Amino acid sequence: MLRLAFALLFAALPRVTVAQDATMFGMQTADDSRGWDAVGKLILGDRGFCTGTLIEPKLVLTAAHCLFDKETGAPMRPEDIQFYAGWRNGRAVAYRSVRRAVAHPDYSYDGVDKLERVSSDLALLELNQAIRLPSLVPFETDAAPVEGDHVGVVSYAQDRSEVPTFQEVCEVLAERATTLILSCNVDFGSSGAPVFAIHDGVAKVVSVISAKAEIEGRKVALAVSLAAPLRVLRAALAASHSDPRSGIAGVRVLSGGDDSGAKFVKP
Repeated sequence: MLRLAFALLFAALPRVTVAQDATMFGMQTADDSRGWDAVGKLILGDRGFCTGTLIEPKLVLTAAHCLFDKETGAPMRPEDIQFYAGWRNGRAVAYRSVRRAVAHPDYSYDGVDKLERVSSDLALLELNQAIRLPSLVPFETDAAPVEGDHVGVVSYAQDRSEVPTFQEVCEVLAERATTLILSCNVDFGSSGAPVFAIHDGVAKVVSVISAKAEIEGRKVALAVSLAAPLRVLRAALAASHSDPRSGIAGVRVLSGGDDSGAKFVKP
């Protein structure tokens, strides 16, 4: 169904073409990853991993579907999620557990329309302790890119889980409401990865990777633009502080789970 919906999404964009993927490189050394250590690996208990980004000393931005158990569809307990900032070759710059996890209020893990749920596939994790290191500076966020812009992605994935990989240039193929279609090369584990706009040498997070899909046999990435969804999400996090219940706040959990997995929404 996602491929059909995705084809319909592009029906109004007849001139869209998918370019060749830009070169990706693994950040194998400290020099390679200098300035990027606020991107980290999210360990989801024994269920897999996603990618997350520190946007404040105590806040990590990721994809909402990462917060659900892929076997049962139930929300994961925050205490079962770990953030490894700057994870590289078995070590992290900082290790933190998660105190609170909040998904966008409109996100439904069991939503039938997988393309539609991408538009709210966003979550914030509040760490149990702030990360304040001179070498690890949280990334600022910025307005969403527009069609034709070039962006970059830093992520972990199933075949490159031990070092972050940087794809410096990929293209925004189309923008539709709060969903972006990118030529970026992503795979399982890249969920929640930050999409960066880089201007005058300064990288800011403008979107978050949600899913991979195909257009005419070519792989593309679906991402959530941040502007309005992040404001709603911050409000949900603030509201959750007054809720004494533990667990993941701001989520509408429907019945059962599906095969989309905690790591990634499958096309």
